[in-house]
Amino acid sequence: MRIAVTGASGFVGSRLCEVARARGHSVLSLGRASGDRTWDPMSGPAPLQDTDAVIHLAGDPVASGRWTKAKMARIRDSRVVGTRNLVAGIRAAKPRVLVCASATGYYGDRGEEELLEESASGNDFLAGVCREWEAEARTSGIRTVCVRIGIVLGPGGALEKMSLPFKLGLGGRLGSGRQWMSWIHRDDLVDLFLHAAEKESVSGALLGTSPGPVTNLEFTKALGRVLGRWTILPMPGWQLRLVFGRVAEVLCGSQRCKPVRTMASGFPFKHPDLEPALRQILGVSPH
Repeated sequence: MRIAVTGASGFVGSRLCEVARARGHSVLSLGRASGDRTWDPMSGPAPLQDTDAVIHLAGDPVASGRWTKAKMARIRDSRVVGTRNLVAGIRAAKPRVLVCASATGYYGDRGEEELLEESASGNDFLAGVCREWEAEARTSGIRTVCVRIGIVLGPGGALEKMSLPFKLGLGGRLGSGRQWMSWIHRDDLVDLFLHAAEKESVSGALLGTSPGPVTNLEFTKALGRVLGRWTILPMPGWQLRLVFGRVAEVLCGSQRCKPVRTMASGFPFKHPDLEPALRQILGVSPH
């Protein structure tokens, strides 16, 4: 299969391209300044001629930088306008399938509620972005899958940033610690995108999250155990808001996701449990 990938240089995209090529697929990367074909998502239709599948990962980073009005506009437009222009290219080139990234931010902050693919969307900024993002993808006219991604754990990335305070003995829960974290190992997420592209019976929304979500406190304790560090210095909510501004909404938001449709599609998670996943990523063997 010839797969076009946007966001191919990113944390997930770079690994996806590597795995897809290892499986014998031909990969065509699209990017503004680098890649096999040049494409600015804000400028016009994507050049998708002679492709069988499109995996769309491009989007302005949500958790880096304060949410100024300009930043929030970039977050939205990079996903909504970018996907609209991608779909314009799809309608011209007619590949067989679009697998589009989305996010668990679709659900908003939902406390203890167990969230399935069919659960209603939330009403905050990110939920609105995700609704518009997925709506643009669904206009593709071809088989379309939207993968709602949780916190992606792999070498480097968010886990590297989270691990640093622990290594310095400064780790602890964020806010109350009761908020649910829906996470996924990067290799499982890459496999899920390829599963969605390859399996013709799969369409609609899938949760890109492990079947074992944890609270922030449980995550904190597991990471502390793996790193052999104390986890006694919490960062209260007011301090998070002071340091991160509205990004604190993401850090303290609670999404307890259960990937029912994902599992029903026949997808096998290799890393369903948090602590073994952390040990595998960080190269730490059990005691």
